[in-house]
Amino acid sequence: MDKRSLTERDICTKFILPAVKQAGWDTMLQVREEVFFTKGRITVRGKLVARGTAKKADFVLYYKPNIPIALIEAKDNKHAVGDGLQQGLDYAETLAIPFVFSSNGDGFVFHDRTGHRDLKEENLRLDQFPSPERLWRLYSSWKGLDSSAEALVLQDYYDDGSGKAPRYYQVNAINAAIVAIAKGQDRVLLVMATGTGKTYTAFQIIWRLWKAGSKKRILFLADRNVLIDQTMVNDFRPFGGAMAKLSTKSKTIERSDGSEVDLSLALDRKRRIDTSFEIYLGLYQAITGPEERQKLFREFSPDFFDLIVVDECHRGSAAEDSAWREILEYFSSASQIGLTATPKETEYVSNTAYFGEPVFTYSLKQGISDGFLAPYKVIKVHIDRDVEGYRPEKGQLDRDGEEVEDRIYNAKDFDRTLVLDDRTKLVAAKVTEFLKESGDRYQKTMVFCVDEEHAARMRQALINDNKDLCDENARYVMRITGSDTMGQAQIGNFIDPESRYPVIVTTSRLLSTGVDAQTCRLIVLDRPVGSMTEFKQIVGRGTRVHEDTQKFYFTLMDFRGATNHFADPEFDGVPVQIYEPGEADPITPPEIETDGFEEEEQDDYTAEPSETDGEEIIFSSGGGPRNKVYVDGVGARVLAERVEYLDANGKLVTESLRDYTKAALLKHFASLDDFLRRWKSEKRKDALVKELAAEGLPLDVIAKELGIDVDPFDLVCHIAFGRKPLTRKERADNVKKRDVFSRYEGKARAVLDVLLLKYADEGVLNLDDTNVLRVPPVNQLGTAVELIRAFGGRRAFEQAVRDVQFALYSEIV
Repeated sequence: MDKRSLTERDICTKFILPAVKQAGWDTMLQVREEVFFTKGRITVRGKLVARGTAKKADFVLYYKPNIPIALIEAKDNKHAVGDGLQQGLDYAETLAIPFVFSSNGDGFVFHDRTGHRDLKEENLRLDQFPSPERLWRLYSSWKGLDSSAEALVLQDYYDDGSGKAPRYYQVNAINAAIVAIAKGQDRVLLVMATGTGKTYTAFQIIWRLWKAGSKKRILFLADRNVLIDQTMVNDFRPFGGAMAKLSTKSKTIERSDGSEVDLSLALDRKRRIDTSFEIYLGLYQAITGPEERQKLFREFSPDFFDLIVVDECHRGSAAEDSAWREILEYFSSASQIGLTATPKETEYVSNTAYFGEPVFTYSLKQGISDGFLAPYKVIKVHIDRDVEGYRPEKGQLDRDGEEVEDRIYNAKDFDRTLVLDDRTKLVAAKVTEFLKESGDRYQKTMVFCVDEEHAARMRQALINDNKDLCDENARYVMRITGSDTMGQAQIGNFIDPESRYPVIVTTSRLLSTGVDAQTCRLIVLDRPVGSMTEFKQIVGRGTRVHEDTQKFYFTLMDFRGATNHFADPEFDGVPVQIYEPGEADPITPPEIETDGFEEEEQDDYTAEPSETDGEEIIFSSGGGPRNKVYVDGVGARVLAERVEYLDANGKLVTESLRDYTKAALLKHFASLDDFLRRWKSEKRKDALVKELAAEGLPLDVIAKELGIDVDPFDLVCHIAFGRKPLTRKERADNVKKRDVFSRYEGKARAVLDVLLLKYADEGVLNLDDTNVLRVPPVNQLGTAVELIRAFGGRRAFEQAVRDVQFALYSEIV
């Protein structure tokens, strides 16, 4: 056997895997080959959607399932033994794996990322690969685990036998939290972007701690009823009879599989607590309030719970003066884990001051880069009244016949204190126009308005603009706000991928968090969003990928400049502790005083579960609520509109599909000569085309989108290097003119003529594939064997076709 002629896969099978098995690794339980750990970034330009290449590790070694400790990057034997090391180190950093190996089948290079050994790297023979026990001892020493902590860290994940496995970043988050708890850390913060499975991650953490006997009574806190209910019947379902909700109201909830279940309750009608359960789920609002009688949590002893998990902990639970904070302080002896997509970090308030620095962070940018989250395009619409402001004419009367105060009104005033009805109608018209032009008027859409009254007017305007579809079903457009019980009853249908209605929903704040709207494709912002935290939450409504319905990206339509937050360097950064207490200052930062408008909604202290829309009430100078001023007949028009896309670095840029394609191609090919060299050196032209498609450049789709019907060769030359494209027919005719076939006669000449026609009609790239001889119209000339024999054999046929292809692409204008 010539080792240097073997493929990389052969090296893995014949040399690397036997060496690993010989070292004591169980190939069924501890070794996985070709582990794809990302999905491949989704690229969007115009209607073009393409996935990039998913990242793949050749081998990942696990001490126990979902506890990865080593990675092997393989190369064929034409490479040096350590040539895969840098790639392996890059993968290992992503996967949080400490031990990295590179091999070409001759041996291994071992790199220790922990720094706990004298040698950072060393060369090993094939028979020197370390055993699982040796690497685990190094791992335990690196993590600082004693025997009891080690037992907790090795507690099994929940496995329902379906084959569902956590994604790599969920494994990282779960293991990081378990290690922190095992080592005695009582406050743990996990930061994970919306749509990345925080609840499933929390379930696995709780399950392992519960099964290990480390945490016997657990409280899961959230601030939305829908979060509690869906968590109980879906992700937390395996807890079964050990789990109950802290509520007096019985509910029947539909699971994700369509079955229904009645929720177990831990409170009777007199609000007496059943303490026989082990897993409790509750709303902040249901167990506390400003009055002592509402503080239900005090019915538990302070040491009742061993673990508290706080979902969406940015929403006020950790603020120093929050009424919800008292729950955490009352159960201060329990370990507490905070989950958030948007840690609240300002100069005045910080969740890291309570929970400490996050033990794990997975950002929106990383989720999009990995292909687990949907990218977005932004449509910025500038309305004249918003840009230029509005000053009423002298004596201008409002709808009630009262004179409108003479001053300049701007975007912050509109729909908050002053209503220009024409402006509302214009926004509704632009949303409707977008849906019609998209070709899908049934794509789920959220329209965020200033308040509930604005949401009602927007609903009416959208109904009038979509009268035809509203005639078919009255639920096509609905308002879903805190005071609208009919609307709230439709939340489940809106987020259900199987339910068609409602399609367009208008809201203020109710849907900005905690709503798992997997199929939402359009988010409309017609209110200012001053809080970065809330802005991230709103963006998160669209970031879920839903492949069954072909939802790979979403669109943000911004009428209020809210998407300027994208330009903020803090938009997707890691949380930063800004508060710096002075010598006499308290260690916990004070809560910032807000006017309630630009910060997120205020805490809800009602005793019973309640979900408010956070509607702001504007007060007049006299102390009473101020009525809005309605002005009709003013008119409004769009001044400018532009579309922005995410680039490879996660920045929004205004860029056409043509510009994007050119920039991407120039990164791939340094010059026209470089491209020509690659194209001519590729025996199979489609290999290069597939390589570009894997990197988000599907040339056939791009050509169709741009309306250019040419060969991939001409598309690249034209878009990237400004050369005039030739049609396939022009290229075929040029080959005929040069009489490239002169040395061929009979059937061989006829085959080449037909293949050239086939190229002109269909653009076939791999003409030298003998399978082309088996399909019409070539097969009408004879059998494949007969036709190949006419050239004098297979090699002669392949050479003849390569000569034709060389001639096809020899001319560049």
